[in-house]
Amino acid sequence: MDVEASTPRRWRRARLRTSLFVVAGIVSAAVVLTLYGVDALKSLELRSVDTRFSIRGTQPQPSDLAVVAVDTRTFNVLKEQWPFRRSRHAQVIDRLRRDGARAIAFDVQFTEPTRASEDNALVEAVARTRRMVLATTEADHGRTHIFGSDEVLRSVGGRAGNALLPNDPGATIRRTWYSAQGLKTLPVVTAEAATGRSIAASALGGRTAWIDFRGPGGTIRTLTYVDVLKGRFPPGTFRGRTVVVGPAAPSLNDVHPTSVSGEDLMTGPEIQANAIWTALHGFPLQPVSSRWIPLLTLLMALAAPLAFLAIGVRLAAVLLVLLLAGYAAAAQLLFDAGTILPVVYPLMALGLGAVTAIAVLAVTGAFERERVRDLFSRFVPESVVQEVLSSTGDDLRLGGDRRIATILFSDLRGFTSYAEGSSPAQVISVLNRYLTAMSDVILDNGGTLVAYMGDGIMAVFGAPIAQDDHADRAMATAREMTGPALEEFNRWMRENYVGEGFRMGVGLMSGEVMAGNVGSERRLEYTAIGDTTNTAARLEGMTKGTPYMVFVADSTRDMAVNPPEDLVHVDLMEVRGRREPVDVWALPDLSAHPDGAR
Repeated sequence: MDVEASTPRRWRRARLRTSLFVVAGIVSAAVVLTLYGVDALKSLELRSVDTRFSIRGTQPQPSDLAVVAVDTRTFNVLKEQWPFRRSRHAQVIDRLRRDGARAIAFDVQFTEPTRASEDNALVEAVARTRRMVLATTEADHGRTHIFGSDEVLRSVGGRAGNALLPNDPGATIRRTWYSAQGLKTLPVVTAEAATGRSIAASALGGRTAWIDFRGPGGTIRTLTYVDVLKGRFPPGTFRGRTVVVGPAAPSLNDVHPTSVSGEDLMTGPEIQANAIWTALHGFPLQPVSSRWIPLLTLLMALAAPLAFLAIGVRLAAVLLVLLLAGYAAAAQLLFDAGTILPVVYPLMALGLGAVTAIAVLAVTGAFERERVRDLFSRFVPESVVQEVLSSTGDDLRLGGDRRIATILFSDLRGFTSYAEGSSPAQVISVLNRYLTAMSDVILDNGGTLVAYMGDGIMAVFGAPIAQDDHADRAMATAREMTGPALEEFNRWMRENYVGEGFRMGVGLMSGEVMAGNVGSERRLEYTAIGDTTNTAARLEGMTKGTPYMVFVADSTRDMAVNPPEDLVHVDLMEVRGRREPVDVWALPDLSAHPDGAR
């Protein structure tokens, strides 16, 4: 049974299959990179960063930062409406200065004048403080109206910082700018004031920098405004610390979602304090260089197709799960070390690559299975094809295995002499008619056609799919071939050509065979070899000169589930090439008459 084309053809199919998998990976990468280019999954990527913050957990409380919060308790104690008198802020500034604060950032705007005495008190307090930064959210090309003008602020040694922070989707604050509206931001200016060193825009690593939040609300040491105002704190509390003063009461609406706040909100002063800590420590949380993203995406997109191609679906599935888990773990470890690796886009590339690879497998598998089905269905019954394909996959290289089966050999008596006296066209027409009729009988009874040998046929029952009743099927097939099928063929012969028709010889033997593919890389045939096969062929030839067309070995009779009651015992016969004789039975033939050799 021919089941495979030449090696070059197989190579071409393999190259095409490989190309399809590579193309699937490249297309997946292109799709994901397009989504990346338009920021289609920006929200998901940002939330993945939030998740990494959550996994990293709360960091140790910074020893160089503190927050003074204008909270609800402050309002309850002072019984004063917002904004407070500026003399109160001056008192707080003086308290912080005297306690040794390294720098003070006031996250309160002083752009509008109030009573002169109040304004003067605040200006004088700022003048007494060497490192003082005042916030604003309005700047005109870097110019502010704090204390009326920048000139006044500079004259008392103060500095201005823009308190605006970029909002991500959902109004979540995750990052800080270097400058906004032409004015350096409050975190940058405060860090410069605290260290006495200028910070370059390049230090952020981009237009914005990730705020390296120390943890959720309350992580940074926070004192109540009223307690600081009244001096109710241990001496040295603020020594060496950069202090952020600002509104924290919910009624003042300066609370926001952040990467670490979860369902809660974080107060504006604490967000500014985290941003200041980030600037003070050199913006330690940096994204991986953007040039790595296309490469990572491409590699992840190709991972699944190449894995499916190289090691098969099951092992590839395990490998891809490990790759996904390993990438996620690497992203977290790098985050803990200060590098933000993109997660959503590469993992989407991995998933999309797997989906497209499965699609390629499905399409190529469908075509291959159809090719195999078309080829294999010519040799085995349609009912067996699906069983064979499901047990062997898409490749007909079944390999060899031992089977208990029944071998059938048949031969058309006298056909050689008939062919010598007939035209080639007539011979071919008659032979095709005969082989078609007999093949249909074999296939209809669940047999596998192994080979045509001129007018001879070899078939096997019980391989490649095991059949408990292989012997019964073989005997039923032999009875039908030499009975109705042969009679119908001979009737056709009489109607179309001169002559009375033909007789047949059939030999059946059951036993162990080695069934599988034999041949070379360029040509394979499915066959069954062994003593059982040789004996069946000998039995077919031994029917010549007997009144029987079908000889059945004793092993076939013994293996039958329901052996025919009309089996006729012939004799214990010597078989050429076999040491032990074979007990031979025969199926009766009502029209039997001795015939000579071919």
